[in-house]
Amino acid sequence: MSDKKIFVLDTNVLLHDYKSIYTFENNDVVIPITVLEELDRFKRGNDILNFHAREFTRELDKLSGDGLFGKGVPLGKGLGRLTIETGKPFSRVIQESFPEHSADHRILAIAEHVQKNSNGKSVILITKDINLRMKAKSIGILSQDYESDKISSIADIYKNVSVIENIDNEIISQLYETSESIPFENFKIDLEPLPNQYFILKSNSSSALVHFNPADNTMGRVVKQRTYGIDPRNAEQTFALDSLLRDDVQLVSLTGKAGTGKTLLALAAAIHQRQKFTQIFLARPIIPLANRDIGFLPGNVDEKIGPYMQPLFDNLAVIKNKFSQSSKEYQKIEEMQKDEKLIITPLAYIRGRSLSRIYFIVDEAQNLTPHEVKTIITRAGEGTKMIFTGDIEQIDSPYLDDKSNGLSYLTDKMKGQNIFAHVHLIKGERSYLADLASNLL
Repeated sequence: MSDKKIFVLDTNVLLHDYKSIYTFENNDVVIPITVLEELDRFKRGNDILNFHAREFTRELDKLSGDGLFGKGVPLGKGLGRLTIETGKPFSRVIQESFPEHSADHRILAIAEHVQKNSNGKSVILITKDINLRMKAKSIGILSQDYESDKISSIADIYKNVSVIENIDNEIISQLYETSESIPFENFKIDLEPLPNQYFILKSNSSSALVHFNPADNTMGRVVKQRTYGIDPRNAEQTFALDSLLRDDVQLVSLTGKAGTGKTLLALAAAIHQRQKFTQIFLARPIIPLANRDIGFLPGNVDEKIGPYMQPLFDNLAVIKNKFSQSSKEYQKIEEMQKDEKLIITPLAYIRGRSLSRIYFIVDEAQNLTPHEVKTIITRAGEGTKMIFTGDIEQIDSPYLDDKSNGLSYLTDKMKGQNIFAHVHLIKGERSYLADLASNLL
């Protein structure tokens, strides 16, 4: 059997990453004609999926040639060839197993045809649809998830804060006695710290929360501080606020289960620093229930998106309710909303906006693809700070998981960069009931 492989791509792979055809090294890529038919339905609209559909069509147009529907066209130096395979009749096995002539089953028929005419090459159907992978395997077709942008492990996301025992009492006392940072080597800790890593240092009689500064290889004490009416309630929240308020940290990811305070802390930190930025954007992707577009909902645009944005308004209400309605703090938030200095909106509506000197909070980022996260970050202008929050165990997209979502990808790839900080929040602070339900149900 030849070492070279043939990869047949499903529609959701191209919608997930429109440049995915270039990620299979020197192996050949086949796109079923059914996929082009499905992509055509996605070309209109403002969602990121619509953007990907249009961009892939442009990529395909660059490659088009006489061989696209025959022997294939080269994808580039060191890469294989791309072929579009037209529709094929259902074999007896497919007819008996899947009598419905759906798009998925037509893709299976084409994959089966490619396998029968592969001249000894392994044929693998690449799809992010678990059910389609199972169907393919049931009729003898190899099938895999799209792995190119998956991280290898999520373990580091959960252990970003290190607890170090047996620290000398004297150096912890020194942290409390001086406002100056202390060289990392003085702590005699046997590990290589990451930039902006946080530590809980413990001696036999005291403890301290500290931050590692990569600029001068020092450790400084992190002090709990009230931020626009919000007090951190645990060590991780204290670390999160510290990263959100640091001028030299331009990109922050906050992970943790519901109720740990990710979005609330980010919003409080943004309002606290409002004078440093021209606007505060608080956005989240819209994930329609039951795969139905918001166009099915009644009302105008604001009424349609209102239910999806309500959790963000709820976080803002928590901050506002820390003050009386006559207070200057409450009035400042009202004024910021009225003057559009504080904007809560669906993520898709941000496209085309200038992102210079913006405090940009992206909520529910676990529902974004790695490419979507990259698209957002690469539009950051001078003076912009970006915050991505989410729970990688609560993913609403059927084609993402804890290793392939944009929030995990961002946290993994940016690890080690001086301008990046990550904090994983552990303890739920919404209520005992909410925390209990999150852990047990």
